[in-house]
Amino acid sequence: MKKRYIYRFNPHTLSYERVEATLKDRLKRISTTALLGVVLGVIFTFLAVKLIDSPEERMLKGDIYQYRQALEGLNQRMDRMGRVLADIEERDSAVYRTIFGANPVAEGRRTPVMQDYSGWEGRASSALIVKTHLRVDSLEQRLYSQSVSLDEIYRMAGTKQQRMATMPAIMPIKKNDCHIVSGFGMRYHPILHYRRMHTGVDLSAQPGTPVHATGDGRVTVAGRGADMGGYGICVVVDHGFGFKTLYAHLSEVTVSQGDRVSRGTVVGKVGRTGLAQGYHLHYEVIQNGNKVNPVYYFFNDLTPAEYDEVLEASYIENQCLS
Repeated sequence: MKKRYIYRFNPHTLSYERVEATLKDRLKRISTTALLGVVLGVIFTFLAVKLIDSPEERMLKGDIYQYRQALEGLNQRMDRMGRVLADIEERDSAVYRTIFGANPVAEGRRTPVMQDYSGWEGRASSALIVKTHLRVDSLEQRLYSQSVSLDEIYRMAGTKQQRMATMPAIMPIKKNDCHIVSGFGMRYHPILHYRRMHTGVDLSAQPGTPVHATGDGRVTVAGRGADMGGYGICVVVDHGFGFKTLYAHLSEVTVSQGDRVSRGTVVGKVGRTGLAQGYHLHYEVIQNGNKVNPVYYFFNDLTPAEYDEVLEASYIENQCLS
């Protein structure tokens, strides 16, 4: 067997001297070479795994890219659907429900119930996936709410004729027999001597001027109601469909509690009972429990020019009569 030699530097002679390699030396050299090979192999393998995609990885990355593009496209389509749905919701509130005197749909009905999507956290496309889920939840709830609203409007349309007959739609005193002296809003009270919300309109007229029901309905109060405060002698008519009207400070009533009245029926006469100054009628419209500006319901017996004049007079801030 051929001998193996190694060379070592001799500092005394300043030359390399041949030394016969022992087994230990050979094993050390082999171990060093093997270890270097293993380290280099690990480094090359790591770089190959990190920097070079396998065919399966390239296919998966392509699929993920396509899925992201598809989700982005779905979100863009949902943007367009959301805008169309918002337009339908706006027409529902501002047109359809206004025609029937109904309240707009409560925003809470269009708000989706929050779902738990925490299981998607930490994934490559989790933000986009959760965003898409939330958009779908919102559209789903809004569509359901709009479907319910359209069903309600359909039922309202079936009772349109009855609604139009019962809705307050005329002035409670003939337009040539009165004029507005105080409108709806904050006004100074002549007897209590401070500003407070005036929840109706004051129509001045001669004592005894007939007061008419402004829509079909049933009389629920006729006289001095126990809980009517400073209204004095008054009449309250329940028209149904969420509408009520109140006629206050009358000198007398010409109907009784429980009577059915039609639009134009005389329910009382102008007076100054209760907390009132001067002869006048205090008239209120209550819609779904809320007192609203009665002038908005004077449209049946006024021309557009007369309506504009009455509306302008109602906005003047002055002292009310009750």
